[in-house]
Amino acid sequence: MNWGIFEGLLSGVNKYSTAFGRIWLSLVFIFRIMVYLVTAERVWSDDHKDFDCNTRQPGCSNVCFDKFFPVSHVRLWALQLILVTCPSLLVVMHVAYREAREKKHREAAGEGSGRLYLDPGKKRGGLWWTYVCSLVFKAGVDAAFLYVFHSFYPKYTLPPVVKCHVAPCPNIVDCFISKPSEKNIFTLFMVVTAAICILLNLVELAYLVSKRCCECLAARRARTPYKEHHPDCATSSCKQDDILLGDLVFLESDTHPPLLSDHPRDHVKKTIL
Repeated sequence: MNWGIFEGLLSGVNKYSTAFGRIWLSLVFIFRIMVYLVTAERVWSDDHKDFDCNTRQPGCSNVCFDKFFPVSHVRLWALQLILVTCPSLLVVMHVAYREAREKKHREAAGEGSGRLYLDPGKKRGGLWWTYVCSLVFKAGVDAAFLYVFHSFYPKYTLPPVVKCHVAPCPNIVDCFISKPSEKNIFTLFMVVTAAICILLNLVELAYLVSKRCCECLAARRARTPYKEHHPDCATSSCKQDDILLGDLVFLESDTHPPLLSDHPRDHVKKTIL
């Protein structure tokens, strides 16, 4: 599989990620994908060929190998890395959708008209939710695969000798795993890096949520003095001013809407995506 395609696609995610997201992406490429490509595939390349059992019963070694290795480590890691990196592509696609929408708006309204997004790559509105959902999904995928690995291989380790008594084996036979110590080292390394990635995702998620909460509180505090100075404001123009005073974070929008005479909130709804 050509992992360079993922590297090219995900390289643009750095422009829209926080510092924690950039660290996560570097960790995935350097300590997970590179280790997987350079060493892991080679370590597990001869796992079936060198899996020996002390019997010559036809088919015994095959069924014993399938029992103790229902899914290969390498294939599980490949699936895990694909599912973990795919949510980041959704962020890039969402930004591309915003840029295309902004381009169509300029072509239809002209260059001198207002803009739908001050910065299409800024995490506001729908893009903020896309980014947050991608973090939750990535952490959930890594946690799910850690559980799957633990269920297949308790304590994430492989014993040098396993006892097998599955038909057509005539009795309990001893089977020997090829290079168990080396495989255990790489397994623990991949498990630790996956746990660190989960921690980074959770820290970034907490950072984004806390930052959004602080911005919303600041927007409410900014509106409170205005309402105290204008207690009898009930006209349409005052309502429009109140919309303008509402922070963009609170309105889940990217740009301040213009003053509209009849429906001042229609423009706000259109700029949520």
